Amino acid sequence: MYRPMHSKRPRQRRSIAEMNVVPYIDVMLVLLVIFMIATPLLTPGVKVNLPQAKAQAIQTKDNQPLIVSVDEQGRYYLNVNANPSQTLTAHDLIVRVAARLELDKTENKTPMVMVKGDEQASYGQVVGAMVLLQRAGVNQVGLITQDPGDGGQA
Repeated sequence: MYRPMHSKRPRQRRSIAEMNVVPYIDVMLVLLVIFMIATPLLTPGVKVNLPQAKAQAIQTKDNQPLIVSVDEQGRYYLNVNANPSQTLTAHDLIVRVAARLELDKTENKTPMVMVKGDEQASYGQVVGAMVLLQRAGVNQVGLITQDPGDGGQA
């Protein structure tokens, strides 16, 4: 059957005002997976032989430095105890160091805090002592080392 052209209305096209974001989401998820896999590979562990160097001894002036010792089992000792060979818990160390810092503040002294770690102590144990000192309010920590040449402390 034949219909005249003028009776049929021309189709009106509507413009699509929205964007299809599904392909972009797929690309972002793929990139996320790639970065999650690649990121741990960017920072590989490397064995490093640290150099030995002579360090100058620190002048203690008139106040005795606060020395926290870490033995090979990771136990803590403090040189201001009534018994310096007494093992301290982490909580006791924080409390005693904080008390000493408060005492030094009242006497207008600048506290010197040093960490003396045993050669057989792990790096994590010595860093753990430094974290405890930070919790006690210590801002600067020195490390006590032994000079390889003459056996003295630096």
